[in-house]
Amino acid sequence: MFCKATLLTVALALLASANPVAREPTPAAGLRIPLHRPRSLKDADGVFDHAKAVQEIVKTKNKHRRNLIALEQNVGRQAFPEGAEIKPLATVPASFQKRGAVTLKDQNEDTEWTGKVEIGSPAQSFVIDFDTGSSDLWVPSSSCKSCSGKTLYNPSKSSNSSKKSGSFSISYGDGSTASGTPYTDDVTVGGVKVTGQYFAAVTTESSQFAQDPADGLLGLAFPAISNLKHDPFFFTAVKQGTVKDGEFSFKLASSGSELFVGGRNVKLFSGAVEFHPVSNTNTGFWQIGGASVSVGGKTAVSKFDTVIDSGSTIMTAPADAAAAFWKTVKGSQVFDEEQGLYSFPCASVPQVAFSWGGKSWAISADDFNLGMTEQGSKDCVGALAAGDIGLGKSTWLLGDTLMKNVYTVFSTNQTAVGFAKLA
Repeated sequence: MFCKATLLTVALALLASANPVAREPTPAAGLRIPLHRPRSLKDADGVFDHAKAVQEIVKTKNKHRRNLIALEQNVGRQAFPEGAEIKPLATVPASFQKRGAVTLKDQNEDTEWTGKVEIGSPAQSFVIDFDTGSSDLWVPSSSCKSCSGKTLYNPSKSSNSSKKSGSFSISYGDGSTASGTPYTDDVTVGGVKVTGQYFAAVTTESSQFAQDPADGLLGLAFPAISNLKHDPFFFTAVKQGTVKDGEFSFKLASSGSELFVGGRNVKLFSGAVEFHPVSNTNTGFWQIGGASVSVGGKTAVSKFDTVIDSGSTIMTAPADAAAAFWKTVKGSQVFDEEQGLYSFPCASVPQVAFSWGGKSWAISADDFNLGMTEQGSKDCVGALAAGDIGLGKSTWLLGDTLMKNVYTVFSTNQTAVGFAKLA
């Protein structure tokens, strides 16, 4: 659920040196923007919101299905991770679609990391969800009749707007869809401005998006999975030299959250950043290999890849790996077989940590515990689910549950993902 006091800062690092690998970037003041709290799948009473979780799982599966379709179109199937395949569109069971509509209590309880992005000249401001698991920017268009309650992009009011050929569309298994037209224009994030940025102006949006506090989405993954077939914002910024350091970094927390564009905010972490190279630069994902996960200090599963995706909440592992993990958790049992959800005794939250061959990065008990299975229950739902998202039999998806416990650096300089201890 969102906390109104939560801030997410989008900041520009002002750097003095041309060698970002050999030195720590110098912190500098940036643009601070009030934002919503990170994803939470617990209600006010600490009960697991099953309907919202199912919708999250389905959307995550279909996002990465769409990514694989784009990867095949842009690069070819030879770029697929081993064992990856495009799965059928996942769908939300009808019963959960109905429950989902009823259980939405407050728009501020929605599930995104959002901040302001400016598009056009003069600038038009939008509230955007930042997502390291996708690669496109899209916002509602002024010609959209169904984009209720959203800020609308008006190309006629921007002197640098240019309509492009082609089309853009997204769809999810809960029936939500959006489609529109590609444009190029000026785009500014936290003071970092690029020109001629490709994005989509959505002209048709289903009613499900009306409940979302974000106007649109900005993808921060690699160009290979861009549905628009053009560089995402940050890669454009690097090419145009509007950032001197090819890094962006996240602190995700209940307060003081921040996206730092163009480096790292050294005030938000301590010690060195432990970097791990992207294991397959052709897939388009921030995917790093050599991972292991431990429970209570003992390795449960090892030698797998991980996609670091700020646009997902529940961690997802292939079915066999998830079963092996949960086998090490005393008292665990299947809670929802279809969605791959497990439960465990609330009184003994497992001590879970991930490693990529270096330090061990622990998941807090509060983040791993998604809430009681029902009011008064002694069993709680865990944040690691079994699911086939099409990325292969040895690839896990790690999102906010991990990122809320580390300072995360995404480096195009080193083509790597780094973790550091939160200050």
